[in-house]
Amino acid sequence: MSGILNVKSFFGAMVFSCPEHLNSIKKYLARLIKAENLFILYLVEFKVVVSDSKGVSVSQEIKDKSAQPLLGSKLGDVIDSSVFGFKDGKIKITGGSDKSGTPMRSDLHGGSKKYILMTTGVGLRNMELGGRKRKLVRGNLITEEIYQLNCQLIDSTLPEKEKPEITQTAENK
Repeated sequence: MSGILNVKSFFGAMVFSCPEHLNSIKKYLARLIKAENLFILYLVEFKVVVSDSKGVSVSQEIKDKSAQPLLGSKLGDVIDSSVFGFKDGKIKITGGSDKSGTPMRSDLHGGSKKYILMTTGVGLRNMELGGRKRKLVRGNLITEEIYQLNCQLIDSTLPEKEKPEITQTAENK
């Protein structure tokens, strides 16, 4: 009887009198709870390299909830720079790699690793004219397996770091 009351309170006005339905509902709820616990355990962490048009670059790490807006975006997407802690401008995602060093490729859809036949481009170096090679690359979707993201700051410049002043004692040495 208590199982029926719990299901009734969870689903509102729906009452299940058959024990077969109760077991299937319990299994479904158990799967939902496991999925929620797995989601909590797999918080993401990215190493982000942001560069501007002058060639200056800054490396920083983004963890947990601040990295969540990046999941599901693709290479070439333009994101607000406040996600990375910058005040103004927008950021374009230009590349990245996963934990094993496999590069991301913008023309391969999805977030999985695949062997593709390449003649030029990201992930292939020093190929002879007309030569082809099958290489392992990752798709353009940002997932939990991505370790490093390369980004470009658009319509703004990176804030300059303050250089330490040289004291006279350091000059005398």
